[in-house]
Amino acid sequence: MSRPRQYFASAVVAVLASLLVPSTGAIAASAHAASAPCGASTTHAPTHVVWIVLENVGYSVVGSPSAPYLNSLAKSCGLATNDVGVAHPSLPNYIALTSGSTQGIVDDDEPSSHHLNVANIFSQLQGDWRAYAESMPTPCDRVTSGQYAARHNPAVYYTNLPTCARNDVALRTPLNLSAAFTMITPNVCNDMHSCPVVTGDAWLKKYVALIIASPQYRAKNLALFITFDESNQSASNQIPTVVVAPSVPRGVRVGTRFTHYSLLRTTEALLHLPFLGGARSAASMLSSFHL
Repeated sequence: MSRPRQYFASAVVAVLASLLVPSTGAIAASAHAASAPCGASTTHAPTHVVWIVLENVGYSVVGSPSAPYLNSLAKSCGLATNDVGVAHPSLPNYIALTSGSTQGIVDDDEPSSHHLNVANIFSQLQGDWRAYAESMPTPCDRVTSGQYAARHNPAVYYTNLPTCARNDVALRTPLNLSAAFTMITPNVCNDMHSCPVVTGDAWLKKYVALIIASPQYRAKNLALFITFDESNQSASNQIPTVVVAPSVPRGVRVGTRFTHYSLLRTTEALLHLPFLGGARSAASMLSSFHL
């Protein structure tokens, strides 16, 4: 018995619809890929490194319900479980992170009190760097004002950076991550220093999404490190550091003893730079996180 013409028309429409509309499974797989930036590649040779440095929250943030995004990222990417800051208060940690030494600084004084003509990761890169400081009024601003803290923007302490006014700028979107090294520091609210942790966590979710969506990350050429300058004045100064890159195994936790000098060493190694100060003897994160 022959089929009615309407039957064949309906069948053709159904086949076309199945080709044009992704299945529920395909949609779910796509969503999972977008939410799981790590474990997607076995090889990775980053040519771009991004740091996000948060403030004064110790390792207790791991597992905290106030930081759901940070914890979800740590579970889907990598977490250093035995990392420590090198000093209190904030400023010596930022200087150590970027120069391999606290340079004898023991306070949070303004750049007018500390003129540092020493080698640092910015000077090593000779202009191939960018620092994004949220709420900074003018480029390379050396004066704290409003929610901008100069002490959280280490580039403004170094006197040997002729491109500071061009490279050290207020945080804005779209992010330009084309430089070999980019350091991002939120303002004193969004860095978890002066506002609830949940506020900083929401900020982090927004900016990490932008980084993961960048051409550099999609090309598997970027590694992101999220760390804290120090704990909240605790003697152990233990902090969490989250490592995000396509080659980082999902959920990997590394208990090696790391310090801020380890992050500097790891970054310098990725960018083929000589090791500065404490980075020379610090433990590297490269093999532990499959970078």
